[in-house]
Formats: sequence, C-alpha cells, structure tokens
Amino acid sequence: MPPLPITPDALFSAGSALAMSGWLALALSPAGRPWAPAVRRYAGRVVPLLLAVAYVALFASNGMGDGGYDSMAAVQRLLAQPALLVAGWLHYLAFDLFVGSWIAEHAGALGLPHWLVLPLLALTFLFGPAGLLAFALLRKFWRQRPAQAMAL
Repeated sequence: MPPLPITPDALFSAGSALAMSGWLALALSPAGRPWAPAVRRYAGRVVPLLLAVAYVALFASNGMGDGGYDSMAAVQRLLAQPALLVAGWLHYLAFDLFVGSWIAEHAGALGLPHWLVLPLLALTFLFGPAGLLAFALLRKFWRQRPAQAMAL
C-alpha cells in the first residue's frame, strides 16, 4: 500500500487535537446533564474509533519494517520509524480516552460528584493505567450517595 498523503508530524498533531477534544468534552460534561450521554459517546466511541482508523492505516501503509513485538529491541526498531511511532501514539490516545470515558460513565452511575471525577480523568489522560487504578481504588471505597451528591 502506498504511503499516506499526510506526514507523521501532521498526523501526530491532528490525532492529539482530536483526542484533546474528547478529553475536554468529558471534563465539561458532568453526569446527569442531558447532553452527557451524547458527549460520552463522542469521547468514548467516535474519537477512539477515528484514532483507530488512522492507526490501522499507518500499519497498512508502512508494515512492520524490521520491528516487531517479540523483544524490547524489536519494539525499539518498530518505534524508530516515525510513522509507526505516531501509530503507537495514536494507540495510547485511543485507549486512554476510551478508558477515561468508561471511568466517567461508571463514576456517574456510582453517583461520584464531578469534582472527584476530574482528577481521575486528568490522571488517566497523563498516566493511563494510574488513572484506572485510582478509579478502581476509589470505587472500592465509595458508597452510593443520595441524588444531591451528583449535583456537586
């Protein structure tokens, strides 16, 4: 397959901007708002799927080169190729945003106030699995609160 008509730098910037739109949408949409379900679909489904399309296109267009996944050295060779480094970045963006959306959905169902969800989203945005772990710990100790707690 021929190379994509967009440079890796441009795709990196476009993917990052698209993912940021999803994170901002999650941050600005507390549970209980009428638009929150649509925003979560956008942030947790539409954006990750668009990033996935770009990811697949990069691999379809570039192959694996002389890299692979069977050793750290092979992964290093894989990611030494700019287009595949961008594919790796898109992978992070898609999955972290998907997890952030999942956290927002489940936090809303638990009745967590949005001010508690925001640090979880920030942690997930910056450090992916650490945000998921923080949510798992918080969820373990959170007890469902009355409906007025959702308004906080």
